[in-house]
Amino acid sequence: MITNSTVSLLSILDNDFYKFTMQYAVVKLFPNARARYEFINRGKHAFPEGFGENLRQTVDSMAGLCLSNDEKDFLRKNCPYLDPTYLDFLQGYRYDPSEVTIEQSGTELSITVSGFWYRTILWEVPLLFLVSEWYYRLSDQPPVSDEEIVAINKSKFEKYNDLGVTVADFGTRRRYSYHVQKKVIESLSRFGGKSFVGTSNVHLAMLYKTRPIGTHAHEWFMFHAARYGFKMANIMGLEHWVDVYRGDLGIALNDTYTTDVFFTQFDKKFSKLFDGVRHDSGDPIEFAEKTIAHYKKLGINPLYKTIIFSDSLNYEKVAVIAKYCQGKIGISFGIGTNLTNDVGVKPMNIVMKLMEAKPENMEWEPTVKLSDEKGKYTGEPRMIGLAKQILGIEE
Repeated sequence: MITNSTVSLLSILDNDFYKFTMQYAVVKLFPNARARYEFINRGKHAFPEGFGENLRQTVDSMAGLCLSNDEKDFLRKNCPYLDPTYLDFLQGYRYDPSEVTIEQSGTELSITVSGFWYRTILWEVPLLFLVSEWYYRLSDQPPVSDEEIVAINKSKFEKYNDLGVTVADFGTRRRYSYHVQKKVIESLSRFGGKSFVGTSNVHLAMLYKTRPIGTHAHEWFMFHAARYGFKMANIMGLEHWVDVYRGDLGIALNDTYTTDVFFTQFDKKFSKLFDGVRHDSGDPIEFAEKTIAHYKKLGINPLYKTIIFSDSLNYEKVAVIAKYCQGKIGISFGIGTNLTNDVGVKPMNIVMKLMEAKPENMEWEPTVKLSDEKGKYTGEPRMIGLAKQILGIEE
């Protein structure tokens, strides 16, 4: 069943910024690496009849997307660390729908992506937000009105401004729809005040003349584990990031193999080179304590560093974190679902993860993520056990 009302993308930049920053690094360092991604339905959502067909139709239509001259000019002016050769490459890039396999059996949905890493890296976020938008459309779950969306976000940012915190939109992947996220960013551009500092969505950053925000994701370190081993994954991932960006985009993601392991490897060199770290799992106050203690141990003033908190945030959580961290360390917040899917429906709990990697001249290696929440572990049980053994992670 194909519906008469389709879901489509308007721009190749309708994606999270960190997918492009990682793609640039992959093009430079690992052009022959291959990757395989898999959709994970954490929320055990039941997909209605015809869902896979509708999603397939939209994925096939993405082959026509390309970077416009205006979009290229936006990246050139706002992201000078992306060199001209990459921007030329991106202008020639086209999505290849044959890299995506979509299967539906009853109410269960399977999605896999496989191919060269530098190509397939852009699929994850669009596939997730397309699943979300089609799900709400086909299950007949309308959002609140545009006027309510504006009012909700105006109210939230009045409170964030009162707290004196900075907040970016990180909600592309689980948004209710493109229209809703666009309305949110439009609202924040008008009413966000000093608290609103940008969005992870590059297309909307360009549209509303705000800052595209992001660095790297877990897959960066997961690939490095496949290439260099679990013990060297964080170290080589950080070294390569510095090699490519030379001091720009200096927020490091710490929980791919638990924060405790990360901080044993985030030595004085990295701690001084990077502007800060991003919290994405586990207790945020405990993480702040560990981060502050880590910097102090190395003789670094934590007030010169920043934690970006980005794990399932709402105002109440932000207020608690801000109160604890005040006067101790720099902070900012990336809020996702609570901005782009706070429209009267239950948000989906879905992810896509890098499941296998094939570095150049190597065999396929299963990949693993060991976050600070056991429920967010991904990978084969055998490989998870091996990683924990090698890294000395105890239950």
